[in-house]
Amino acid sequence: MKPIQIKENIYWVGGIDWNIRNFHGYSTPRGTTYNAYLIIDEKVTLIDTVKHYLIDEMLARISEIIDPTKIDYVVSNHVEMDHSGGLPRIMALTPNAKLFTSPNGEKGLKAHYKGNWDYTIMKSGETLCLGNRNLTFVNTPMVHWPDNMVCFVPEEKILFSNDAFGQHIATSERFDDQLPLGIVMEEAAKYYANIVLPYGSQVQKALESVGGLEIETIAPSHGIIWRTNIPAIISEYQKWSKYETEEKAVIVYDTMWNSTEKIAFAIQNAYEAKGITTRMMNLKYNDISDIMTEVLTSKYICIGSPTINNNILPTVAAFLAYLKGLAPQRRVGFGFGSYGWGGQSVGLIEEALKSMRFEVLDQIRIQYIPDSDQLKEVTKKVMEGLG
Repeated sequence: MKPIQIKENIYWVGGIDWNIRNFHGYSTPRGTTYNAYLIIDEKVTLIDTVKHYLIDEMLARISEIIDPTKIDYVVSNHVEMDHSGGLPRIMALTPNAKLFTSPNGEKGLKAHYKGNWDYTIMKSGETLCLGNRNLTFVNTPMVHWPDNMVCFVPEEKILFSNDAFGQHIATSERFDDQLPLGIVMEEAAKYYANIVLPYGSQVQKALESVGGLEIETIAPSHGIIWRTNIPAIISEYQKWSKYETEEKAVIVYDTMWNSTEKIAFAIQNAYEAKGITTRMMNLKYNDISDIMTEVLTSKYICIGSPTINNNILPTVAAFLAYLKGLAPQRRVGFGFGSYGWGGQSVGLIEEALKSMRFEVLDQIRIQYIPDSDQLKEVTKKVMEGLG
């Protein structure tokens, strides 16, 4: 288990989770990493830990550099257990180590671990001297927990960015220029869409707080380290946090006897006729976290379900609940679907979209099996709605 040098005497010592495929409801087909960083200075400093079952891997990497018991300072940028899970072992190994965290970080760590550790609270703008280097702290609450903070080493121009700029990728490569940029950006977008999306205003404040820093390296808590494409990922975060969208439509649906699916394809014809890119996302075959990656940059969100038991299909209900929690803004949407007699599904979808403050266009609802004329009328109606 080898550490990887980022700068002289600064190392990645995290863990690689090759097998994880679900991260609290978020599909992770490429696995993930839990990134921890070690700074060798007059005060040996560990920034974050790893998920509890990878602590031995982290300790093995540290041991290639230094005896872990010689760690003087431990920085906890985030309480969530994929980053703090190794803390009890580390603090037990280093009983004289000081633990640095945010005000909410102290509360959260005490609630999680009940440890009687030597806490030091770091507020925004405060600096910790390590010897030849300094750590400057910026609290970034709700990006994406109340305790979040980041820290910056001005002498090395490294930002340890916590969950910001992260991606779920398990790889032995550690830097953005060692993997195809398209894959890295895709995973960064998926990460933002499924974890950070509700906190756009907080992300804007965080970007403003670090905007004046001269950054050469961004070292996040998941995935690869940014050293070549920093302007590109910051630019994307600016767009995503402002809820900027493209002329793109996501058509999300489930179907029982294919009637709702026929309507979905008629809707797709309308967008294509207007030159608008579409993504067809059948909930039987597409994970909701992958759908959210498309939603991130899509202006138009169309959601369809047949009526079942005076309601919508469970898959569609689950997606609507997930979408509402992630709270995308500045979207246009409508509900569609087929029905036999009650026909309540489309109205329920419409209510959900209105509760999310979408601009809601006229619904599309067809009884039983749509024929070719009805499908042409659907295409025409959608095109008219687009202007």
